[in-house]
Amino acid sequence: MNLDNNLIFFFSALGAFNSLILSLYFLFFCKPLNSSNYFLGLLLAALSIRVWKSLFFYYNPDLSKNYLQIGLSACFLIGPFLYFYIKSKTTTYKQYRKSLVFQISVLTIVIFGVGLLYPYTANIELWTTYFYTVINYQWLAYIVVSAFLLKSALKKITNKKEKLNYDDVWMLSVFFGVFIIWIAYYTANYTSYILGAFSFTFAFYLSGLLLFYKRKKDFITSEKKEKYSAIQLQKDEVQQIVNKIKFAFKEEELYKNPNLTLPILAKKINIRPQLLSQVLNNDLNKSFTQFINEYRIEEAKLLLKSKPNLKIDVIAEQSGFNSKSTFYTAFKKVTNTTPTKYINK
Repeated sequence: MNLDNNLIFFFSALGAFNSLILSLYFLFFCKPLNSSNYFLGLLLAALSIRVWKSLFFYYNPDLSKNYLQIGLSACFLIGPFLYFYIKSKTTTYKQYRKSLVFQISVLTIVIFGVGLLYPYTANIELWTTYFYTVINYQWLAYIVVSAFLLKSALKKITNKKEKLNYDDVWMLSVFFGVFIIWIAYYTANYTSYILGAFSFTFAFYLSGLLLFYKRKKDFITSEKKEKYSAIQLQKDEVQQIVNKIKFAFKEEELYKNPNLTLPILAKKINIRPQLLSQVLNNDLNKSFTQFINEYRIEEAKLLLKSKPNLKIDVIAEQSGFNSKSTFYTAFKKVTNTTPTKYINK
């Protein structure tokens, strides 16, 4: 290979390698180990398979056709994993559980059924024309549906009054990264393999940068006190908002969602996030985290009493906490004791 090809190979392989490392991180090591991290890990794994296949085939056209079938089959899962990653960030697991089981089951049956009935080695033309087109449009359909889930975050990009929070930045980065990769594969013709690998490198170097930024500095989130306008709420208006929250918590147990954010809660009770933040901070004198944790601790106390044999980390998870350490800290702050001492009492 000449110098240009060597550089292309280096950066393309670097992108594929990044995908593998990040997928392993989100699947096994990222804290907390929740559904959104699992979906992101699976999304990265599917993209990794697709990019490695493309990279190897570009430099080795004699590659076994079985690898080509695996690579194209992985593309069939990229869109669904993107959709459920964003879904897990914006709603509770209970709300999309049935949809998740149904869609993943159908996709798995289709992938293995088509693969066994029409193997790539015996149906090359069918895979490179019809199946390739179906896979790309299915991928695009999930991208479009995911965009609808991100409406509020996308609006913030053009609205100077609203700032993107940490989850918004992550979701938008992953969404646009996957969209760029789809464009590269769909429109770049014979160079699509290299463009796909390059776009993958760009998208997940950005994710790596966000990961580094997460460890070094906290993002400004909606949980912080905001500078409010001169809106003064009456006591009955404040009580109405509080009642809406209590009703939502009682009916859907939203506080058990470890990914619950102030904008998600505001959307659920149909008020502006700024207004909800104002009620919590100015009228109730509580941060969003403190307010939610009080509900979670009450749930934990019930579990400690009714199911004393449950492990602490299970109780923490079922109460809505991301990790056992976070649960311990919040529990002691609210009750002035530890879960173990509470059980003994």
